[in-house]
This record gives sequence, structure tokens and C-alpha cells, in this order.
Amino acid sequence: FPSRLFPLREHGMNWRARPLTWQEIQAFKRSKEVMQRFVRAYQLMLRFYGIILINEETGELKRAENWAERFQNLNRYSHNNLRITRILKCLGEMGYEHYQVHLVKFFLTETLVKETLPNVRKSALDYFLFTIRNKQKRRELVHYAWQHFKPRGSFVWGPHDKLLKYK
Repeated sequence: FPSRLFPLREHGMNWRARPLTWQEIQAFKRSKEVMQRFVRAYQLMLRFYGIILINEETGELKRAENWAERFQNLNRYSHNNLRITRILKCLGEMGYEHYQVHLVKFFLTETLVKETLPNVRKSALDYFLFTIRNKQKRRELVHYAWQHFKPRGSFVWGPHDKLLKYK
């Protein structure tokens, strides 16, 4: 069902799902009701993953009370990583780039800093990070990942000389 809740302008795993057109996305963005439903769908999926949207304006997130149980599910079933990538891409399509940034940083923190989601780490670095549309925000997140990656010498998601100089 994520392909219905989070449509994209590209084919996903469900080949029966028709990709959105640019015009459809613009029509969605003009509808307050559609956008409210979209945010509710996002909150629903976050709760499924053990995450709560604590600020609709900023996109700030925190762990839900049942996070430990839900994180076990995330660690066990890698198909969730495809769904999260889809959600992140859709957030960008729908104009919620700030939500993307918070969700990616949440997963980078849980995988690299708190180490609660070891089986999500590769997807967070290989896919989630690169859904971020805003180049500056993406750079900030790559730098954040590099700061917390162990061993730092094995970090391949950005040039080390530039990461050392990044401010």
C-alpha cells in the first residue's frame, strides 16, 4: 500500500501502480485536503516504524513509546528500507523537503550514533541520504554521517578532504 499512499513519478516495485505526472503533483499540492491526508499517511507510516512526528511545521521526529519493538521489525525485514526510500522520495515530490531532512537524520542517528538499527545503516547511507533534494542539506547530512561513521577511514559517501574542511 505505500505505492498508493506515497506515489512517485517513477515505477516502484508495484508495476501496476501508474507513475504520477508533474501536473498531478501540482494539483495535489494545491489541495489542502490532499496535503493534510498526505501528512496523516506519513504519520501513520512513522508510527508503524516506531517514530512520532512531534512538529508538523518543522518535521521534527522522536522515538515512539513502542520504538524498541518496531525497530526489531525494521531490523528484521529489509523490505521496509525500500518503503522508507519511497516515502522519502515522495516527501520531496510533494514539497516536504524539510520532512526528508529530519527523517534521514533520524535514521543516521539511530544507525550510526545510537546503533539501534544496524540492518538499516547501509540503506540510510546508500539510499536515504541521496533522496535529499536540497544540496546544502544533503552535504550537511553527509558530513553528519561522516562524523559518526566507524571506522571513519572506510567512509565512501563523500571525499574525505572536503569533509575535513566542511563547516
